[in-house]
Amino acid sequence: MKALKLAGRGDRLSVLCLGAHSDDIEIGAGGTLLTWLDQGVRLDVHWCVLSGNGERGTEAKASADDFLAEAAGRSLEIMNFRDGFFPEQGEEIKAWFEALKGRIEPDVILAHRRDDAHQDHRQVNRLVWNTFRDHLVLEYEIPKWDGDLGRPNVYMPVPEVVMKRKVALLMSHFGSQRSKQWFDPETFMGLARLRGMECRAPERYAEAFVTRKLSLG
Repeated sequence: MKALKLAGRGDRLSVLCLGAHSDDIEIGAGGTLLTWLDQGVRLDVHWCVLSGNGERGTEAKASADDFLAEAAGRSLEIMNFRDGFFPEQGEEIKAWFEALKGRIEPDVILAHRRDDAHQDHRQVNRLVWNTFRDHLVLEYEIPKWDGDLGRPNVYMPVPEVVMKRKVALLMSHFGSQRSKQWFDPETFMGLARLRGMECRAPERYAEAFVTRKLSLG
């Protein structure tokens, strides 16, 4: 299958990364970001975590710094919306999205999947599509107890060494999550191996997304 590239070595790509919680972006799209950087793409990243209180906010900042160490440009926003209550805070989060739209004009948006079982993730997705109406949105997936993984239609092959680096960074930065049964290297590598099988990735691993609109130029 012929691959479509958003950017190549030396090209500049503006990326908006949105995560409801402090580890979401890294879990869902960390390998994609690291792969773009490994390929020599000059990333300008606006990284937004909507719920990053206390220790979780500290983890989010340190993790973003490491994942984006090679980025050409980066900015980080960590908000304090209440974890688990995003639908009940809809008006405030909507206002934040509207202000965000006035500050940036990304080439691609990485955000939560519409059919995600977590209510905070679904709220972020709804507001992404409500706010950014003329953008390429890649909706990433988060493995969890709910068993809500779907059928992606976009794949990003991730080199094995990059995938292992993603997992090492996750385990290094998110100590608050290590007690959760699903938060371990086997979960992340296993899902990436499955997605790599589905797209016949050269080095066996991939991240997967859903895209609902794609314009071919």
